[in-house]
Amino acid sequence: MLVKTYGGAVQGIEAITITAEVNISGGNSYSIVGLPDSAVRESYKRIDAALRNGRLRMPRRGILVNLAPADIRKEGSAYDLCIATGILAASGQMRADGIQRYMIMGELSLDGSLQPVKGVLPIAIQARREGFKGFLLPKQNVREAAIVSGLEVYGVASILEVFRFFNGQRALEAFRLDAGGAFQAGAGKYQPDFADVKGQEDVKRSLEIAAAGGHNIILIGPPGSGKTMLAKRLPGILPPLTLNETLETTKIHSVAGKLSTTDGLLAERPFRSPHHTISNTALVGGGIAPQPGEISLAHNGVLFLDELPEFKRSVLEVLRQPLEERKVYISRAKFSVNYPASFMLVASMNPCPCGYYNHPSKKCECSPGAIRRYLSRVSGPLMDRIDIHVEVTPVAFTELAGGRSYEKSEEVRKRVIAAREVQRRRFAERGGIYSNAQIPFSEVSVRCRVNAESLALLRTAMERLGLSARAYERILKVARTIADLAASAEIQTEHLAEAIHFRSLDREAWRQNLR
Repeated sequence: MLVKTYGGAVQGIEAITITAEVNISGGNSYSIVGLPDSAVRESYKRIDAALRNGRLRMPRRGILVNLAPADIRKEGSAYDLCIATGILAASGQMRADGIQRYMIMGELSLDGSLQPVKGVLPIAIQARREGFKGFLLPKQNVREAAIVSGLEVYGVASILEVFRFFNGQRALEAFRLDAGGAFQAGAGKYQPDFADVKGQEDVKRSLEIAAAGGHNIILIGPPGSGKTMLAKRLPGILPPLTLNETLETTKIHSVAGKLSTTDGLLAERPFRSPHHTISNTALVGGGIAPQPGEISLAHNGVLFLDELPEFKRSVLEVLRQPLEERKVYISRAKFSVNYPASFMLVASMNPCPCGYYNHPSKKCECSPGAIRRYLSRVSGPLMDRIDIHVEVTPVAFTELAGGRSYEKSEEVRKRVIAAREVQRRRFAERGGIYSNAQIPFSEVSVRCRVNAESLALLRTAMERLGLSARAYERILKVARTIADLAASAEIQTEHLAEAIHFRSLDREAWRQNLR
């Protein structure tokens, strides 16, 4: 007897429907075809033990399972429940009518219970798109799939529950989730506050500008000056995620298996801070079984690289293309996928190996050659792609010990949201652009027009600092953001001057050591 059941496979952050065709005939062999990997081929042993321990029967006849489309590689253990359901129906132990109306996914334990699987959200979206009535999956994944409206989602604990459900012996209750309510409940819970940071008003201002325009930023300063503390507070002043951004972000984390069993929607902007020992693949994604990397997990949020020169140069160089295109393309001999990677890069670094170059009171013990070698670990092309360079100086004792109160993140966030609203209206008809940092080079002269006085100032800065065309473009974009924060329709000279000010590593004092 031939029975078809349905599951899903994830490619990138999208899913495709997989048909498990189970045919039982003469003989006693078990075969699975359709480009299965080792975990899929091992499903026979898990299914056999699970059925036996669930007081069900594994037929001792010839079983052939075809996972279609046969030209797409099937990976992982998530097809166990789908295949087991087909075997039960094809062997006559379970009614086959109605099975084709459900997407079925789950990993079987030897006792018949179900383990959670990855990529449930994109599979649920695909199930609704293709008109399936419902989705049967492990209880641990039910909140994630229930985000999708118009699809009945059933969380099951074991293969026995699925058997009884299709035989009409036990009804299952569809899990309901108010996606809008979950989104509202999760938004705005980021705790670290700018008010905790003593002093550093210039750095706070630079972070506000970066948040308002979606600009990349690097903080350069000695140890203990507050670089990491400031960076960790950046998500608290970013505008809240829209519902579409939330769904897209949640899909990426679902595919990577980063959602907990209590997560429905990721309503907060991601903040990813990988260690400097990270590999190229872990950062950008890929691998034998392709997975999103840190830059995709930071999509719609912040990627923080602390102690930037300590990262391997080859790792940093792979950031260059995603920073420009806001996507990462993973190409291998047998597959090609792409992942979204629209993130804000926030980096920090010491100015030299000892950390005290340009320090106001402590003497740097590094030779000029050592400083040059240290700074050269970060390439010029990568630095060009960072819009804002800020020197972070040590906080004075009077500020640390004083009782002065500082502006809260909530107040800064209001200004950032207002500036982002200006940008939303500006790019409403353009499509694909949501912040000043995303303005393509071809449109910079139109979107970031400056007057003759400002143009003369910019020319002088270009000549004195030896700036590249990319740095020129970035300065204009930052100036546009500063004007938006000031509610100015035009970029004024003071806006451009402030943008030039935030190019610390282009100044002569730094360039002498970069030569």
